[in-house]
Amino acid sequence: MTVVNQTPFTATVLGLPRVGPRRELKRATEAYWAGKIDAGQLHAVARELRHAQLTELQAAGLDSIPVGTFSYYDQVLDTAQLLGALPQRVAGIADPLDRYFAAARGTDTVEPLEMTKWFDTNYHYLVPEIGQDTVFSLNPQKLLDEVREAAELGANARAMVVGPITFLKLAKATGGAPLDRLTELVPLYRELLRLLAEAGVGWVQIDEPALVTDLTDDEIDLVRSTYTDLSASSQRPAILVATYFGHPDAALTALAGTDIEGIALDFTAGTGVSDVVGVPALAGKLLVAGVVDGRNVWRADLDQALSTLGTLLGSAASVAVSTSCSLLHVPYTLAAETGLDDRLRSWLAFGTEKVAEVRLLATALTEGTEAISAELADVRAALATRQSDPRLNDAQVRARLAALGPDASRRAPAEERRALQQERLQLPPLPTTTIGSYPQTSAIRLARAAFRKGEIDEAEYIRRMRAEVADVIALQEKLGLDVLVHGEPERNDMVQYFAEQLDGFAATEQGWVQSYGSRCVRPPILFGDVTRPAPMTVDWISYAQSLTDKPVKGMLTGPVTILAWSFVRDDQPLGDSARQVALAIRDETVDLQAAGIRIIQVDEPALRELLPLRKIDQQAYLDWSVQAFRIATSGVSDATQVHTHLCYSEFGEVIDAIAGLDADVTSIEAARSRMEVLDDLNAAGFDLGVGPGVYDIHSPRVPSVEEITTSLRAALKAVPAERLWVNPDCGLKTRGQVEVEASLRNMVAAATAVR
Repeated sequence: MTVVNQTPFTATVLGLPRVGPRRELKRATEAYWAGKIDAGQLHAVARELRHAQLTELQAAGLDSIPVGTFSYYDQVLDTAQLLGALPQRVAGIADPLDRYFAAARGTDTVEPLEMTKWFDTNYHYLVPEIGQDTVFSLNPQKLLDEVREAAELGANARAMVVGPITFLKLAKATGGAPLDRLTELVPLYRELLRLLAEAGVGWVQIDEPALVTDLTDDEIDLVRSTYTDLSASSQRPAILVATYFGHPDAALTALAGTDIEGIALDFTAGTGVSDVVGVPALAGKLLVAGVVDGRNVWRADLDQALSTLGTLLGSAASVAVSTSCSLLHVPYTLAAETGLDDRLRSWLAFGTEKVAEVRLLATALTEGTEAISAELADVRAALATRQSDPRLNDAQVRARLAALGPDASRRAPAEERRALQQERLQLPPLPTTTIGSYPQTSAIRLARAAFRKGEIDEAEYIRRMRAEVADVIALQEKLGLDVLVHGEPERNDMVQYFAEQLDGFAATEQGWVQSYGSRCVRPPILFGDVTRPAPMTVDWISYAQSLTDKPVKGMLTGPVTILAWSFVRDDQPLGDSARQVALAIRDETVDLQAAGIRIIQVDEPALRELLPLRKIDQQAYLDWSVQAFRIATSGVSDATQVHTHLCYSEFGEVIDAIAGLDADVTSIEAARSRMEVLDDLNAAGFDLGVGPGVYDIHSPRVPSVEEITTSLRAALKAVPAERLWVNPDCGLKTRGQVEVEASLRNMVAAATAVR
């Protein structure tokens, strides 16, 4: 066995964002999809972003830089392409880039891959499909090209790839369990290791976050045998297996017993020093210690991190400092945030600042704490101001929560509510509706930008947004939808919009992170106790309702989703923060009802994504998340119909919790998963209203009437007509107006035919 170079490094990060600090890749990718630029221009933008990152990380002093983390859409999709595992239905698309995007987004004739959440984060990945006819083959050119780019810039590149166990654990397979195909993948990874060694790569990082989930004894044996096999490769780089988002438990011992050279562990999310000290086999390896949180935006407590690192020094041959996971999950830099107050700003660290923290900690390990004494003093002072800030402890909010009794989260039985609501609403069988948002037109974006720049005043902005609301109501009336929405033109984002109106939150100016593909969000920062100073949506929904006799839904975001899509405070239990947000949403529902709104939708698309990765921790989370939703929705009368919406998750694990929400109607993603969720709901005895998505809004294709009719008839086999609703599977914000109108027209026609 020949290992190219196993010289340990001292400072690194486990991965990098790729959309660009100003979302340059998003704009270029969408321009390519629209035919406004060609592939060469798209590749040029991507190359420029990669070069800038490599240069910045070299200047920051990292001595090992991950390469291969770049993606045009998703790293799991990239791995499917690497392994020749794109679905057969895209094989006829000649151009490799278009074939890749067809798998991600679909086309007029090709369905995309299913999408779901990346572990317990708000990032979405494309679910690989492993069929009996899937013949794996290695296609390493993308990774080798990026390695070559890094070498030309003089970077100490560490090639990165998603590992075979994680890839298969995340896949859907026909004709057997995905891991049954592991023996076919290991030779491809061995060949990839050889090619990387030939390219001069000293280290390869193989990401295996699936190892922090519950694994069977047989799966642990597969971990051991896979990495025994890979580490025995005749020619290869040194191997670093990276785990994150939790503690790998028994998988750590299995990995340590192989001949891999390094293991990366997340010390911010479950792994403790004692877990490492108890694994003697680590004594001969590089331990990459993730002591800087790669998922949240709080400044690292350098004293605490140094204490952890100091204890770890005796447990491994060498210790490197790292972020806990990829920086994909945090914004690029705090430098762009000029609107934050100075005290809050002093508590924060985004991507650039986290790289600096890694470098500081590595310097302290090698040169002593005296070398960073000024930085240590600055961090201590900032942390002290955070602990004493009165915004973090609102006595009135805490007293209100303490006074909540059991009735605060109860409504009458569902059957009683259903009768009252039907009498009030007079809806037909299979009522049609949409999830909430309508396309964000260029006129909306221009008006929002003009208002933000002070080019128009608030009155003019409201006038323009009301005109958009009127257009959306008129469109829905024309199409014949039964329950309408106002379209949300005034909302920049379903979480940020509310966070900007709630005390205890702060919004960023350029804090973009990737959600999926070209979709980026700016998660707000929850830093203090939460209160609602004034109604947030009542004027908009009341105006929309004044334009029609049909019911218009009040549209709110639920407490769990607001937390999941924010950077949350780390100084109190998440359940406590959820209950505070729930009280604010409760007050809004009561005000909407008082304004005459008969249906209120409180969306919880993130219910599944916050589910802890280990089963032992899950029930406690489900208990407080369900309680928070019910606090938020139980202040209204039984005649007011409460809806919720969930999307893009594996719902089977939280079916009981979905039922526990006790929403009168639950709309749920079902198009890409082909109505599979309905079987799970029936198995759980679900007897409330349900609207399984009848078409996929994340694809540009317009579904035919026949296609939607087929989906509805399939749904009726699982749900009786009196409980079945007809809707798309998510909001329409990202779609074009023409395709939305065509799709909804077909949806209404299908519902009418099935009625």
